[in-house]
Amino acid sequence: MDLLEKSIYIMSLFDIYQGLLTEKQRMYMREYYYDDLSLQEIAENHSVSRNAVHDQIKKTIQKLETYETVLELYSKKQKQDEIYQQLSESNLSSEIRHLIEALKKVE
Repeated sequence: MDLLEKSIYIMSLFDIYQGLLTEKQRMYMREYYYDDLSLQEIAENHSVSRNAVHDQIKKTIQKLETYETVLELYSKKQKQDEIYQQLSESNLSSEIRHLIEALKKVE
């Protein structure tokens, strides 16, 4: 997995599991991954050391990966998307296609 793929994966895990994180963890992750701030910029914004930010982000990523190992919500979503893609490419009636689209919206 290259750096871009890893970042996308981590951001996907964050989107799914952010409600299980502390406010500080969410804030650092948002600033680092979504706002594209450097560790130093985050540290300066919050009056902490760069190392403290680095450690917090590293621990948060480990926590997100642990949540995924236990709950597998990301993996299940990926499998669902693959099945939806296969169904959309098959010859189905319009009524069944409509039901499939309705299922997607329920998620």
